[in-house]
Amino acid sequence: MEHRIFRTSVASVYPHYLAKVERKGRTQAELDEAIRWLTGFDETTLRRQLDEEATFAEFFADASLNPNATLITGVVCGVKVQEIEDPLMRKIRYLDKLVDEIARGKPMEKVLRTA
Repeated sequence: MEHRIFRTSVASVYPHYLAKVERKGRTQAELDEAIRWLTGFDETTLRRQLDEEATFAEFFADASLNPNATLITGVVCGVKVQEIEDPLMRKIRYLDKLVDEIARGKPMEKVLRTA
């Protein structure tokens, strides 16, 4: 059974991600940087995906997932990200986890899993 989030547009959820990070004093630039890091999109491609209201399925189908994305671990919505079996759901939860980390004030170099 396909989950409803797969058919949801990223553009419809993006304002919620943005509000969450901005409430905690972080910026849209930081949010976009994390999304671009995860997906391999450049700024133009990310904007086009949002403007065209790509679904999460389409968004991640077009993405080149960062090889370090597997370093994203922890709990989102009560589930360990690393234990999610469905590949698309895991990618969506990777994104959720990055947003959570930004909102919690984690330094960007740690969010982006850089040395």
